[in-house]
Amino acid sequence: MSIQERITSMLGPEFDFKRTLVQFLTKNMVTIMFVVLSLAGLYVSGLNALLYVTDIISRVSRNSFLVLSLIVPVIAGMGLNFSIVLGAMAAQAVIIFVSHWGITGFPGILLCVVLVTPLAILLGTLTGKLFNRTKGQEMITGLILGFFAAGWYQFIFLQLVGGIIPMDNDVLVLSSGIGIRTTVDLSKGLKYGLDDVLRINLPTLLIITGLIGLGIQGYRFFKSNDGNRSKSRLILDSAIPIGAIAWAAWLLISQSLLQNVLIPAGTWLAIAGLCLFLFFLSKTKLGQDMRSVGQDRHVAEVSGIPVENIRVKAIVFSTVFAAWGHIIFLQNMGAFSTYGSHEQVGLYATAAILIGGATVTKATIGQALLGVFLFHTLFIVSPAAGRQLFGDAQIGEYFRVFVAYGVIGVTLAMHAWKKLLQRQQGHVE
Repeated sequence: MSIQERITSMLGPEFDFKRTLVQFLTKNMVTIMFVVLSLAGLYVSGLNALLYVTDIISRVSRNSFLVLSLIVPVIAGMGLNFSIVLGAMAAQAVIIFVSHWGITGFPGILLCVVLVTPLAILLGTLTGKLFNRTKGQEMITGLILGFFAAGWYQFIFLQLVGGIIPMDNDVLVLSSGIGIRTTVDLSKGLKYGLDDVLRINLPTLLIITGLIGLGIQGYRFFKSNDGNRSKSRLILDSAIPIGAIAWAAWLLISQSLLQNVLIPAGTWLAIAGLCLFLFFLSKTKLGQDMRSVGQDRHVAEVSGIPVENIRVKAIVFSTVFAAWGHIIFLQNMGAFSTYGSHEQVGLYATAAILIGGATVTKATIGQALLGVFLFHTLFIVSPAAGRQLFGDAQIGEYFRVFVAYGVIGVTLAMHAWKKLLQRQQGHVE
């Protein structure tokens, strides 16, 4: 019996293997391309496994929360929220003041979260109201809004702080007494404030994750009432947690150096908490209303759903999550450019989620996390691969910038093309 026949017998006679394969390849073309690029880059770069795993864990830890903040506006039909840079600027502003007050470690991180939340809610509300006046053009509006807000941010921290806003701090303030220095050092303050709350080694994390995954699949297996096809799918889904446990066992038995890699479990718990929130939000009435608005605003409005209010709430959620995510990002970095760290937040987060297979109309938690992994794998291997192939690591840097802008441009072009086809077929009002 061939592999195709075995799969068909497991999933049912109505399963069309060839059609399903073509649909999968077409739907996930971008993601598959980046998987191939990542594997090729890893092979060519010759990177040490320990260095790669350590670096990718650090990058996934500090970037995942930010990328996940893009999901809610996509569900609500507002596309990719480039205005998350407002949340990033709010986070930087709060971190500057908390650093000035001398509050360090985890208490400082908690204070940053408490202070930034109302500010992010205010900015998100104003942004949402603006988006309600520019329906259908939210992405370009968010992009321009980020530039506009950056001007105000620079005015406040270059001209007002130290002058109108008192701040007597030789470390943060310029020697003239007015304006914040171009770089803020967090090494003696908030650096690793969340990461150091709890750290566990890689095998322990794999075992815990695998057991939780098997528990979830077991629960779904016994609750499944859709016949053999659903239960066979659940068995296939169990391969990932089983693989995680097997990898942990191999690391322990082989005494691999990877077993000494420490995971910032505190940060990963925060990421897992956001994932759970997004999952349960989709099950609530608010989540269903957001989905209805995203599918068709007119039908949602006729059904009695307050469309504009729902859209504002989606942007508020996104802005608040982006502010929290940027705090996580900066405490892991340990320093940031006062006037530049927020500039690429929207671009790189958007590129990551698109690489994971998301579109401007559909995004999931899995796509966001996969995108972070693939995008930052390319960030790690590109310089080394460029050095191996061309003798110049800078080639890899050029490639990274090309990827970030290129994947956004291609995705938006594909979306516009799809909408054009729908109009021609009379599927759009």
